[in-house]
Amino acid sequence: MLMNITLSESTEIPQEQIIELYKANKWSSADKPDVLYKALTNSHTLISAWEGEKLVGIGNAISDGYLVVYYPHLLVHPDHQGKGIGKLIMEKMYQKYKSFHMQMLTSDGEAVHFYKKMGFTKAGNTTPMWIYEGNEH
Repeated sequence: MLMNITLSESTEIPQEQIIELYKANKWSSADKPDVLYKALTNSHTLISAWEGEKLVGIGNAISDGYLVVYYPHLLVHPDHQGKGIGKLIMEKMYQKYKSFHMQMLTSDGEAVHFYKKMGFTKAGNTTPMWIYEGNEH
């Protein structure tokens, strides 16, 4: 199932492949390609999944480097979803940040079930809040 998938922590990813992945997932941040690219390549950690030369998944982490990590993006190309790629990316993130006091993310829709399987739980009685320019949530 994952025999041809390789993971990389390099930030050397062609911008057009990132935008293609975000558009395939209908994420509004694809409408800001330069800002999206800078945000991803300046993340504390950026993990990409490749099938040969094609980007098929990506995940990033923003962190203070010691105590807290936030996972803002995890995307797998729709043609490759359900094959364990997202799980591989999150497992690699967990290995890097497992000793941190707090690992956080915001999830909705079908992704909630995925993150529960990865060990995340609802954060008490917290209420997610944001100022957001997107429209996909």
